[in-house]
Amino acid sequence: MPFIPHTTDDIEHMLKTIGVADINALFDEIPESLRCPPLDIAAGLSEQEIVRLMHERANEDGQTLNFAGAGAYEHHIPAAIWEVTTRGEFYSAYTPYQAEASQGTLQLLYEFQTMMTRLTGMDVSNASLYDGASALAEAVLMSVRANRKSKSKVILMPTSLHPHYRAVVKTIVTQQGITMQDIDYDPATGTTDLDKLMAHAGEDIAAVVIPQPNFFGGIEPVNEMVNWAHENKALAIAVVNPMSLGVLNAPGDWGQTGADIVCGEGQPLGIPLASGGAYLGFLCCQQSYVRQMPGRIIGKTVDLDGKPGYTLTLQAREQHIRRSKATSNICTNQGLMVTAATIYMSIMGDAGVNSAATQSYQNTHQLVASMTDIPGVERVFDSPFFHEAVIKLPSSAARYLRSMGAHNILAGISLEQWYPELKDCVLVCATETKNQADLEKYMSHMGRLFDAPLACQLRPSF
Repeated sequence: MPFIPHTTDDIEHMLKTIGVADINALFDEIPESLRCPPLDIAAGLSEQEIVRLMHERANEDGQTLNFAGAGAYEHHIPAAIWEVTTRGEFYSAYTPYQAEASQGTLQLLYEFQTMMTRLTGMDVSNASLYDGASALAEAVLMSVRANRKSKSKVILMPTSLHPHYRAVVKTIVTQQGITMQDIDYDPATGTTDLDKLMAHAGEDIAAVVIPQPNFFGGIEPVNEMVNWAHENKALAIAVVNPMSLGVLNAPGDWGQTGADIVCGEGQPLGIPLASGGAYLGFLCCQQSYVRQMPGRIIGKTVDLDGKPGYTLTLQAREQHIRRSKATSNICTNQGLMVTAATIYMSIMGDAGVNSAATQSYQNTHQLVASMTDIPGVERVFDSPFFHEAVIKLPSSAARYLRSMGAHNILAGISLEQWYPELKDCVLVCATETKNQADLEKYMSHMGRLFDAPLACQLRPSF
């Protein structure tokens, strides 16, 4: 917010009205160890001086060349998207509960749902959730309610799924009697070991989680996994990167009958990277499960005059306060992020999303091909990948990332903290935002670090 109109007297009056001594008292539930100290700003600075100070503080983070992904991706965001998103009509609108006063917000959410069903190949979408990880937790809870053929509350979850997602799901669902069973990945391919999955044949399974692409960037055998799930009376939950659906088959087309529930993180759709947020979760499903879907769902109808109108449907507002009987106790959706994602998909269209996904694929494959020309550097897995890959280094991954960071290059993500067996391995990603000069800069510094300047020339991967 560029201008805050409240004077000191205004602030004191508001604090007195609500009965607190100062603003810090409003945050007393936050432990002192987690609080950031306030900015040390001298009194009486002009607007020009404040702006300069804030730019200097922001620049302390540096302008890094980003080759990290792992669930949060740097994509090009056309300027028009946030110019429209931050208009007052969208920026200040919050709740769509009063349909007669929120037709613009409701229509936008309806359009978002329509676009997400087209992208995922599903019948129904909700109007967003908190983030991708909590969306998966909601999908797991939804699958247990929806799968009436299963009484076990057992969910099969591949270890190739994002470790943050697995941790969030465990936190949310285990207190409700749901059991998460890991399915190991194949050490050769980095994708789900189908033999380990099929070892559960005949068991009472509520659902199988299927990441696509998985955390390592690998392309999972989704057709086989969906078919196996349905043959064993389990639901198939797809966890997808929406950008990848510009080039990969939609979950609705997986296997013989498609996935049952699709969820994921919408950040690639026009949301900038911003030190950990904000994100938005999406959740779609087949029509037969719509009454078990959590969150808001917007429907289109006509009024008494025959004009189109939009409203919340299938759920009343009160369902969100029904405690254990509610379909969800995570009621927050990311309305502003949904606005940006909807405008992004509108502007980019099918061709634009396909182009961004294709360029990301090509850039990462070119980078990986050049990296593995360096002696001792190799790909860990031999499966096809989208725009991320796991690279084994001849020395410490942590030291490599620090050294590249000294040149303002965020060179990847170390995997050892989550997968001890992947010591000295990094996950690298190059989206469509990277040009040849960026790739050459990466390879130039990497080549010097491993004393292989002649082995690190960029070469086409196609």
